[in-house]
Amino acid sequence: MTGRHSVEKIGGTSMAATATLFDNVLIAGRSGSELYNRIFVVSAYAGMTNLLLEDKKTGEPGVYQRFVADDEGADGWRRAMDDVRRAMHERNATMFVRPASRAEADAFVDARLDAVADCLDDLARLRSHGRFCVKEQLVTARELLAGLGEAHSAHSTSLMLRDRDVNALFVDLTGWDQEDLRTLDERIEEALGDVDLATTMPIVTGYAGCRGGMVRRFSRGYTEMTFSRIAVLTGAREAIIHKEFHLSSADPKLVGEDKARKIGRTNYDVADQLANVGMEAIHPGAGRGLRQTDIPLRVRNTFDREDPGTLVSGTYVSDVPRVEIVTGIRHMQALQFFEQDMVGVKGYDSAILDALARHGLWIVSKSSNANTITHYLSASADAVKKVIADLENAYPDAAISAHPVAMVSVIGSDISRPGLVPDALRALEDAGISMIAMQHQIRNVDVQFIVQGRNFERAIRVLHKALVESDELAGEGRRAA
Repeated sequence: MTGRHSVEKIGGTSMAATATLFDNVLIAGRSGSELYNRIFVVSAYAGMTNLLLEDKKTGEPGVYQRFVADDEGADGWRRAMDDVRRAMHERNATMFVRPASRAEADAFVDARLDAVADCLDDLARLRSHGRFCVKEQLVTARELLAGLGEAHSAHSTSLMLRDRDVNALFVDLTGWDQEDLRTLDERIEEALGDVDLATTMPIVTGYAGCRGGMVRRFSRGYTEMTFSRIAVLTGAREAIIHKEFHLSSADPKLVGEDKARKIGRTNYDVADQLANVGMEAIHPGAGRGLRQTDIPLRVRNTFDREDPGTLVSGTYVSDVPRVEIVTGIRHMQALQFFEQDMVGVKGYDSAILDALARHGLWIVSKSSNANTITHYLSASADAVKKVIADLENAYPDAAISAHPVAMVSVIGSDISRPGLVPDALRALEDAGISMIAMQHQIRNVDVQFIVQGRNFERAIRVLHKALVESDELAGEGRRAA
């Protein structure tokens, strides 16, 4: 089971566009043997995991958060579970043509939801006895709930494919009814080891019940970890992610659809930089496995059937130094630690890092000089206040503060073109955008500009125009000459 097949992950928004997904990805004009030698790893339908856990952007509680909060007693989480059941049934109603298949899909959903609801009922009864500590069981409940979304989407997709005479196989990695949790690799090898990919299309749950917990270890990026490990363990020729957009030179909503450019080619180093600023081409842990086994990654637009997308590989470097993408983080905190006596004394940096790790804050970048260390954090002001309190207790003579900032990063596989930084600074100055700080690494993969939050969108437009659009025009001029 090596070499000929691809492993392909489908994101939640693409999953929700069912007709387009079948027309452009799952079937896409194929027939007979052309349909096979492809393994699909599916996310939950868009919005479903938010209903099960909590809204990723707004924090609106789903089943899990209502259960943890004991919201309105049992009624809060039960009503949230009813919302999930209703949403899954409504999704099935929009997708299935054959009544028998829809009934089978609904019955599958009901059985899974009922089983998890029974578990939550048992846990609620145990929790009602104050002497029991159920913290660890709550983590397990979160894992169980997360897996429901992918189980629903994978099962429904395999049913719809079979209705179209495709030999699809529902591969359930959730382990929802198994007590002996195995490693992720063991779970995958057991499920796919005997599958004939030449005649079978596996539709695999993006969530996998495994030792250590997928949500606990990888948060909401667990689907990409499953996808990556399947590609590595089966020796795929290529890994493909289907998204609702192209991997572009900037957010088209910010710079304009006519100005954003598909990247086309890049490398895993760039993918890591994107993940660092929250614009994931792929989860960094997932990309690591693909890079180490020389499996190229292709990012495709589900809604652009004919376009090959952007190919990410380990060895690619642009033949002409250029900026490939301008992106960033709108809301950050700059944590500044000043201690006059720091110069020549060790230990300050490690203490700050320990405090940040203890509170689980994401470090995007850092800088230091003789007596000041600054960390740029993707974190809320409230979270950073807790770190400051810890550090002030440990270092009462230090001046420690946090400031809201934004970061705009220009990224590329090789951005060593002459004059890039002066051109960027000139463009920001001409636009009246004050730069608070700048980070430029020796490796020439990215330059980070720290600006005020109110200037975030304008800075992206200005730098994209100066470093992507202008370079493209200059390149066209050179070719014409």
